[in-house]
Amino acid sequence: MGSSPNSKPKIVRGTAGYVLEDVPHLADYIPDIPTYTNPLQINPAYSVVKQYFVHVDDSVPQKIIANKDSPRGVHFRRAGPRQNVYFDADDVQAAIVTCGGLCPGLNTVIRELVCALYHMYGVKKILGINGGYKGFYAHNTIALTPKNVNDIHKRGGTILGSSRGGHDTTKIVDSIQDRGINQVYIIGGDGTQRGADRIFEEIRRRHLKVAVVGIPKTIDNDIPVIDRSFGFDTAVEEAQRAINAAHVEAESGENGIGVVKLMGRYSGFIAMYATLASRDVDCCLIPESPFHLEGPGGLFEYVEKRLKENGHMVIVIAEGAGQELVSESMQSMQKQDASGNKLLQDVGLWISQKIKEHFSRLKTMHINLKYIDPTYMIRAVPSNASDNVYCTLLAQSAVHGAMAGYTGFTSGLVNGRQTYIPFYRIIEGQNKVVITDRMWARVLSSTNQPSFTVSKNNAEEKTGDEPNGEQQQQ
Repeated sequence: MGSSPNSKPKIVRGTAGYVLEDVPHLADYIPDIPTYTNPLQINPAYSVVKQYFVHVDDSVPQKIIANKDSPRGVHFRRAGPRQNVYFDADDVQAAIVTCGGLCPGLNTVIRELVCALYHMYGVKKILGINGGYKGFYAHNTIALTPKNVNDIHKRGGTILGSSRGGHDTTKIVDSIQDRGINQVYIIGGDGTQRGADRIFEEIRRRHLKVAVVGIPKTIDNDIPVIDRSFGFDTAVEEAQRAINAAHVEAESGENGIGVVKLMGRYSGFIAMYATLASRDVDCCLIPESPFHLEGPGGLFEYVEKRLKENGHMVIVIAEGAGQELVSESMQSMQKQDASGNKLLQDVGLWISQKIKEHFSRLKTMHINLKYIDPTYMIRAVPSNASDNVYCTLLAQSAVHGAMAGYTGFTSGLVNGRQTYIPFYRIIEGQNKVVITDRMWARVLSSTNQPSFTVSKNNAEEKTGDEPNGEQQQQ
């Protein structure tokens, strides 16, 4: 379990193996910090809600499946409004920034942050930082009000603009301090959250009364701990259009093959869920499940088999799948973009070309292959209804947490409940498809594709059974 180098995890232990991985609080390093009555107590919209304020000891378990002898395990602090707040609304100067690649729902999160601050807590001074982290010290800001963000959830992208890189912790905190900003809402993926953690640590080192809050954004759904990231449902839904188009093209031609490349640099969740939702996919290839092209149990053999059986097939491949097979990619895999992500070869184009070359060598079967890459179309669409609701919950929970004095945390959904998760848990690793889990088995059952890893191992074992094979002697 990783943590920031400048701080120790805030752990609370209870009976029966209960562990609370708590989030930092302004009162941890600012003594005698004043508190105020939560204005929601007199807000007519919330007067009908019984027990609206979250109890101080409420927490959410990370794992909900247990048996009678299981310890209670790790918990996270439950999100929601508290009876007392640590900011007076008139003194709040909030800032919102979006970083990294585009994702459906960014504008919805911005809108709901502004509306929650303004309507729930009476905060009137809200800044939008233009162009990602570098906007802090480039002095690019716009004033945000409920009026000028009212319809932005209907648009894709982000009204604040975004960028990769540009993170200079000292410059950013200097800017925060100079402008009198005391609440910072940072929307971005794992790299952005690492930057948010460094900003929090520098703010704590300076003993500033500034709440730093992260809202996890990754269309790939590769952030750990949380159930899912916003925009993921929309991405899976939009991917259906590309898969359907590929299926129509494949079905309409002789020995038609439709290849669709979807997002998934390190994690194949979009490809996996889109495959399950579609039911038209014959083969799903993801980074977590290696595959091979040639020989028994290889992809080429399976493609031939499906074409002979059905006359057409659809292949869905995640962008990070099969990178080790792209011979020209070895140098590029050592290069990174401004966010520290590996620069990947276009595996969709590569595998399409390889399939064409294989069948041209066979000369016994003519194929019609169509390749579709909907990546930027998917990233740019507005969020769907499900993601809009989720964005609202994430944003409101983030505002409740900041007003309650919590800092250095990410707002996220854990087992269906909104929680506050310390930064170090969000940035410690990546969420990946577990290919020994039942969900991946469901994909294999839906597509009827072989487990290429198992096939390759079996082929190697058969090779080892030859008279000169050394594996028999091991």
